[in-house]
Amino acid sequence: MATARTVAITALLMLAGSLIAQVAPSAESDPSPSSSPATTLLVKGLEGALGSTVGPDGALYVTEGAAGRISRVDPQTGEITTFASGLPKALPAIGIGGPIDVSFIGKTAYVLVTLVSPDVGGGDVDGIYRVDGADSSTVVADIGDFNKNNPPTIPFPFFVPTGVLYAFQTFRGGFLVTDGHLNRVLRVTRDGKIAVLIAFDDIVPTGLAVLGKTVYMAEAGPVPHLPRDGKVVAFTVGQKPPTATEVASGAPLLVDVEFGPGHSLYALSQGPGVPGAPPGSPAQPNTGSLVKVNRNGTFTAITDGLDRPTSLEFIGTTAYVVTLTGEVWKIEGVSGGA
Repeated sequence: MATARTVAITALLMLAGSLIAQVAPSAESDPSPSSSPATTLLVKGLEGALGSTVGPDGALYVTEGAAGRISRVDPQTGEITTFASGLPKALPAIGIGGPIDVSFIGKTAYVLVTLVSPDVGGGDVDGIYRVDGADSSTVVADIGDFNKNNPPTIPFPFFVPTGVLYAFQTFRGGFLVTDGHLNRVLRVTRDGKIAVLIAFDDIVPTGLAVLGKTVYMAEAGPVPHLPRDGKVVAFTVGQKPPTATEVASGAPLLVDVEFGPGHSLYALSQGPGVPGAPPGSPAQPNTGSLVKVNRNGTFTAITDGLDRPTSLEFIGTTAYVVTLTGEVWKIEGVSGGA
């Protein structure tokens, strides 16, 4: 779902609003995978799909920012049902925002909402919402207000004081949240306490995966999203100060990272940017890839030709990729190992 200088988190956001037309669902996209795993279209027609998670029932849950809802997707049949609605929608003038990621603690769902606050023309809260029912929710953490009162101390330009939240991950009864505009990871409790866990320069943090106290984080990198700037890094919660160490680099515009088969680490690359496109434009169509993180700090492509992917989940040896075009692709037979 870029550079902090332009709010262009993971090259999905253009405040000018020109991205809206590019987010429309496209049934014609074709990943054309180049490697052995079988890739099939599971779902199409989602509205502003960006984030996802695997729920306690084993189904996929996908955010639809344009519709202000969370949809449940059967991972076998692709059947879509509405899990939660009535959440703040993405503002038409921006096109990206509203519910941007979803996670569960036990059987309770929480939703990360962004770019709906008054400073960008909205009237809602940027932060974490608890889903209380099919059409009701409660704000449990006002991250936008925290960001306004606690701006970054690292000297890089920014112009949305509430930030641009991208992803969150449950951690020890609370959450870790990436902000791709203010370039930091926040630690948030369920009773609304917020603290900066680790801050960065203009690297655009995106997706998260957690193993014990170690956090793995994808970096989209600044414009022009060179492959060398697409990285997976790791840091330890509790280390003072926490320091990020590079795990792998070499894939352009990384937007997510997840553990897959055999406890191997995988990342999602949206692909190279469009030459001459304004900052904040998405990657070139059909250039995204699912990559495996190697022990020598490189990536190996598992499936390529994905059309502007945004989020990755694994169920067994099957990867599920959500795309900016409102689709979910199923990649079966992903192998683990070293």
